[in-house]
Amino acid sequence: MTTKEQLTVIRRLMGFAGPYKWFFIWSVVLSATISGINVFLPWLLQTYMDRYLRTSNATIQIMWMFAGFYFGGMLVRAIMQFWQNYSSTMGAEYMLENVRRKLFSQLHAKGMRYFDQTPGGSILSRLMNDTMTFANFWALLNTLILALFAVVSSFIAMYLTDVKVALWTLILVPFLVMTIWYYQHYSSKVYRRMRERLSQLNTKLAEAITGITVIQEFRQEDRTSKRFQKTNQSYYDTRKAMIKTNTLLLSPMINLFYALGTALVLGLFGVRGLHEIVAAGVIYAFITYLNNFYSPMSNMMDSLSDFQNGMVAGSRVLRIVDDQTLAPQQHPVAGATITRGKVEFRHVTFAYDQEHPVLKDVSFVVEPGQTVALVGQTGSGKTSTINVLMRFYEFQSGEVLVDDRDIRDYPAAELRSKLGLVLQEPQLFYGDIQTNIRMYNTAISDEEVRQAARFVQADEFIERLPQGYTTPVLERGTEYSAGERQLITFARTVVTDPKILILDEATANVDTETETMIQTGLNKIQENRTTIAIAHRLSTIQNADQILVLHQGQIVERGTNDELMAQAGYYYDMIQLQNAAHKD
Repeated sequence: MTTKEQLTVIRRLMGFAGPYKWFFIWSVVLSATISGINVFLPWLLQTYMDRYLRTSNATIQIMWMFAGFYFGGMLVRAIMQFWQNYSSTMGAEYMLENVRRKLFSQLHAKGMRYFDQTPGGSILSRLMNDTMTFANFWALLNTLILALFAVVSSFIAMYLTDVKVALWTLILVPFLVMTIWYYQHYSSKVYRRMRERLSQLNTKLAEAITGITVIQEFRQEDRTSKRFQKTNQSYYDTRKAMIKTNTLLLSPMINLFYALGTALVLGLFGVRGLHEIVAAGVIYAFITYLNNFYSPMSNMMDSLSDFQNGMVAGSRVLRIVDDQTLAPQQHPVAGATITRGKVEFRHVTFAYDQEHPVLKDVSFVVEPGQTVALVGQTGSGKTSTINVLMRFYEFQSGEVLVDDRDIRDYPAAELRSKLGLVLQEPQLFYGDIQTNIRMYNTAISDEEVRQAARFVQADEFIERLPQGYTTPVLERGTEYSAGERQLITFARTVVTDPKILILDEATANVDTETETMIQTGLNKIQENRTTIAIAHRLSTIQNADQILVLHQGQIVERGTNDELMAQAGYYYDMIQLQNAAHKD
């Protein structure tokens, strides 16, 4: 990263620390005070050595006085160091919590296209690993500020102690600056590669863990392990390069400059001692100031590794903030509510990538209370139609109307509450069955949860469980059968009492017996509701008021089951293929 890019990242990251600025301001004030004490303590000993010890004027009272001042200064410095470290660390922790909360909220405001294009492991890496490193960066930035105060105050003290020797020590500064510049220039590339490799590593891990069943089923353990080892080796190589860089250019280089500076100072005072008396207190104070000059630099150089890591991590975090792949925006009109459930598509064209349409001039009307089925081969545009209606993606042209009003006129909350979606793959969350049906909506009572379960025939298996509706649900609900998981998601949809019901192949993963069991419930759900259903089992939608046959993003046939069978077209062929498959 260039210096300009780093300054831009720092400026933007400052915004996250804004609510907690007093932690950082107080830390800076304490850093300046600590630097002043670090100058005062060597001066105190220099005064005691040169004015009292060297001249034999020291008394017990003077000795205890200087000892008391020195002890008091050390005690005050220790207390201030505690509060300085506490302030900077707590400020960083509060900011980390704030950053993760904001990023999590922003992720939920992203459109589905963002998640189509960004691997889940990469998102997880940015939200956890990068934000943690970026929080450490704030604590380390405070270390840099402390080092800056120490360097400036130490040089001023050296200058006031002996001007010529202080100016001679500056001869090493250009070499030190060149070292720091080279480290920043080279290490930023190394750290960027390292963060990218870590993101890839997390992606591989997430993919392997979530797909472990398929991996074992197809005996792909060795191949998956080799792919992981390759990615892990790449991450190891970048960390090895980072360690080599840090080992060479950080503390060892500063210690070398300190040794050279000490030799230079002792040499200059030694030459002067050949011609005049040099006070021991002056030499002690000067060496102490020189140590105070280089010691913080050593800490600062050690911190530069984490600083660079934080810079790269911060830039990766900001990519989430800057990504404008937002969910489709609504322009709500006051008082807009869905009361009837009429749905209409007028010449809608939609493309996921803005270039290759998957829906082409699609038009249809679903009257309130009607059931419309979408059928067609894989890739024909059925699910895309649902994605547009649910506002998961923005369509490019045409109109989508609900109750004869543009769908964008409704508040997002109104759409979500009046459109009920049941997907082919049921998703359960960690908790219990009751929570999964209610989905943390405290306005839904326990009795309403039970009524919804009875409505879809899910109460039978739930009440047989040891703890009934409070039976735990572990990750993704894998302890329940596919049919049971789907019944829970049916109840989840019913309990909100939607006006429009959308079934995206909702019974595709349900066995015939379970499908028969819930079909009665589905018929009840569809009463007085507009229903749009996608189904691979064409036998389940033969009673639909209208069937739309899609082919390559266009509606090629429409009508009732009998009408389409009479046409002997696409729908007829699909029925014949399914019947032949069942006979086989």
